[in-house]
Amino acid sequence: MTRLHDVHTEQGQSVWIDNLRRGYITGGGLQRLIDDGVRGVTSNPTIFQKAISEGSDYDAQFAQLIQTHTVQDAYWELVIEDITNALAITRAVYDESDGGDGYVSLEVAPSLAHDTAATIDMARGFHHRIDTPNLMVKIPATEEGAPAIEQMIAEGRCINVTLIFSLTRYAKVIEAYLAGLERCEGDLSKVASVASFFISRVDTEVDRRLDAIATPAAQQLHGKAAVAQGQLAYKLFLEKFSGPRWEALVARGARVQRPLWASTSTKNPNYDELLYVNTLIGPDTVNTMPEPTVGAFMDHGVVARTVDADLAGSQRVFDELGAVGVDLADVANTIEEQGVSSFVKSFDELLSALQDKAGMLGANQ
Repeated sequence: MTRLHDVHTEQGQSVWIDNLRRGYITGGGLQRLIDDGVRGVTSNPTIFQKAISEGSDYDAQFAQLIQTHTVQDAYWELVIEDITNALAITRAVYDESDGGDGYVSLEVAPSLAHDTAATIDMARGFHHRIDTPNLMVKIPATEEGAPAIEQMIAEGRCINVTLIFSLTRYAKVIEAYLAGLERCEGDLSKVASVASFFISRVDTEVDRRLDAIATPAAQQLHGKAAVAQGQLAYKLFLEKFSGPRWEALVARGARVQRPLWASTSTKNPNYDELLYVNTLIGPDTVNTMPEPTVGAFMDHGVVARTVDADLAGSQRVFDELGAVGVDLADVANTIEEQGVSSFVKSFDELLSALQDKAGMLGANQ
């Protein structure tokens, strides 16, 4: 037993791994992580860009695919094979937990972040092609993403809502989930969803603005915004998943949409490496971590309920940020744009690299 097991059994939090590459699957690394207590997998375009661009794990399959596929279609074949094989490995966790965990997340093309109809088509297509109950398709929480999220939930599909950076947007994500469940005519107990609230990027942007403000009061707020917002997000979660509306859905078998803490490795070397882990532990939550953060938590993480230990203090941090001149709504808009752009850039760079590789292989593309 490890701290990963302990945090799940004692505090109700699931740890997922925020990485996927072919070597994990073929070399047994993913299975070892599951044995250590990891309960799910998340992926994104940047993760696949690194996995496919580095090394030669994908070369043989790509060389074969490129004979009959475009570069972009070949890319999706590579990705879907990894996702499908990872789903087979995590299926035991899904079955053991009665659908509580064991999910693997696959994100729609980043270029669709502002296209509702195309997002719906792609998400639906993934679920049709990868017909297994533990697949979660990732849809970004943009304004255009919200209707797609609601539609997919209404169709009874499992969705990971990604790129959430503000409490305002999180409230809209919860509403999309609840409205989708209310429209769904299927078995609600089979519908699972997580709301991926990005953590460290908030501090990166807020700290930059605090540096520009440069007052003593501003300096005292460095490294506090992200955790405070995550803890207030949990407060919102508790509020929204209670009361008559929610109880009516529970009577039909509905599950809560768990908050998922994403981007939880610290970017500032002056901050504790577990700043965004030890402070956000609580029931019905997920923390998806890269391997170094998983290793650090297994070694010296603190297994205790912390996510709602001082909600008044979290609200005070928010109030103080506003008082010194940090516009948190503008922070959220800025990092949402950055997040979408970053994934588009990774996707475009990968396709360009694959195009070059196809040329070296003599493919006529």
